[in-house]
Amino acid sequence: REEKQLELTLEALISQVADLKNSLVSFIYKLENEYDRLTWPSVLDSFALLSGQLNTLNKVLKHEKTPLLRNQVIIPLVLSPDRDEEIMRQTEGRVPVFSHEVVPDHLRTKPDPEVEEQEKQLITDAARISPDVAQKQIQSLNKMCSNLLEKISKEERESESGGLRQNKQTFNPADTNALVAAVAFGKGLSNRRPPGSGGSVQSGQPGAAAIIAGASGMQQVPMSGAPAQQQPMLAGVQMAQAGQPGK
Repeated sequence: REEKQLELTLEALISQVADLKNSLVSFIYKLENEYDRLTWPSVLDSFALLSGQLNTLNKVLKHEKTPLLRNQVIIPLVLSPDRDEEIMRQTEGRVPVFSHEVVPDHLRTKPDPEVEEQEKQLITDAARISPDVAQKQIQSLNKMCSNLLEKISKEERESESGGLRQNKQTFNPADTNALVAAVAFGKGLSNRRPPGSGGSVQSGQPGAAAIIAGASGMQQVPMSGAPAQQQPMLAGVQMAQAGQPGK
């Protein structure tokens, strides 16, 4: 009866461990191959699945019908340095041989001495902390995490607003093109005679382009039909009198 109960317990444990292993393999695959599109809710779901499977495994171990496995001793009957295909199949290719080198690691029932010592030290340190001190430390850690998250959110908002300001257009291309055309070619400018001038200036006269460009050193002769004491205007620019250099 005890052997039958032990066999059933081992089958249940093997089934639970297999499910846990498949979940771990799936989660590791996501982390290694789908990290660029992995979301935090998906990670939390994977952790929740692993946590539930671990709790189920602990329930099986703590069940009243489960025999005390710590009282069972595993003794290797055959050790060989040769390759064992059956062990390869059962371990999915992880253990090719069952030799004196691998037996101490695979049949170990306790952690390494260094790990065991560190675990004892952590347990001792945790027992020394009173509940009030532990609660204060938890509140301090939560406050630090909240401040850090707030700073990260603020930096993200500032970076997004800065990017929007950089991408925002600060000029009108149509107005710029119209201004360039007016300055370079006189497009859109009025040919009406300014107040107080005696005559109008035709845009097709030979000297108009040179006057608009502001070529230095050229002199302008008064146009016919205009009083000598008045200075004709062309496109809002006052022309120089006869005998004076143009500005």
